[in-house]
Amino acid sequence: MRDTNKRRGRTAWYAGTVALLVAGAAVMAGCGSSNSSGSGASAATAAATTKTASKKVVVGLSNQTMAVTFPVGLAKGAKQEADKLGATLVVLDSKGDVQKQGSDMQDLVAQKVSGILLVPNSPGPAKAMVDRAATAGIPVASVHGNVGTGPASKPYDKLSFTINENADQLGHLEAGLAKSALPQGGKIAIITGAAGFQENTSWTAGFKADLARGKYNIVATQPGDWTAQKGQAACQGILSAHPDIQLFYALSDDMANGCAKAVAAAKSKAKVLGNGGSKGGITGIKDHSIYGTVCFKPEDEGAKAFDTLYAQITGKAPAPHQVLSYNTPAITLKNVSQCAPQW
Repeated sequence: MRDTNKRRGRTAWYAGTVALLVAGAAVMAGCGSSNSSGSGASAATAAATTKTASKKVVVGLSNQTMAVTFPVGLAKGAKQEADKLGATLVVLDSKGDVQKQGSDMQDLVAQKVSGILLVPNSPGPAKAMVDRAATAGIPVASVHGNVGTGPASKPYDKLSFTINENADQLGHLEAGLAKSALPQGGKIAIITGAAGFQENTSWTAGFKADLARGKYNIVATQPGDWTAQKGQAACQGILSAHPDIQLFYALSDDMANGCAKAVAAAKSKAKVLGNGGSKGGITGIKDHSIYGTVCFKPEDEGAKAFDTLYAQITGKAPAPHQVLSYNTPAITLKNVSQCAPQW
């Protein structure tokens, strides 16, 4: 499944409006004293102390936008994990605006939160935001997006960790879907996102490498800007130039849905691959307009991000200083039940 959303503002990729989840919450004060004695009282006091300690953990989530479904799913998963652990999550909505996200991050630093989860709108500006938090001694992790311009396989050195979809694996999974759809080989086109996004390269590298070893020919690549409308236009143009195209690989389910409309209008037999496991993508698989996709799980991603940062904050585990991921299976009609859309 990572929508004006992100510079990683990929909000155009994620369609749909969802209400805000959570605003700030107050931090719990200390425990009272007790005159009780005995092992039962000691156990109760220990439990109360543990609960109070966990309530002191306040994590800020600087989100891209709470007006589209994928970032909302991230926030939902993080909130559920915070509730389970007895901690507090403060969600700030940058509305896809880099400057507002910078201001939100400054606010979280001023509040002296225990840690910050950052869903970056843009990798470059996000680096300066992380630097300020690190100077204040506040641990930061990036979620569904990179910070800085370094390799996707390594987090920026001032981050505790990055959690993201496995870019290299994703390309290989999509190549496997292409081979399943076209076992004898054929002509393929790629529909990328908006110009400048790292995913245009990282999500296609494994795809191109795997298909280079078979009877496959990538004859065209066009940007679809992460939207259904632009995806449809890109596929229409490619079909006009290459009416014998046999498969489209669109880097998002939204673009795949648009591409499927272009294929139907042209009465083409080309198959379409999407990416993301969104409601639109899964619906497309079920109605046979999309052949396959890769299932992203934003709620799982948000929960894992919170849990990992919480473990660092509470001293249960050191900062991983790695790029973490989670399971993102390839989905076709045969196993569509394995991807319950989370966005």
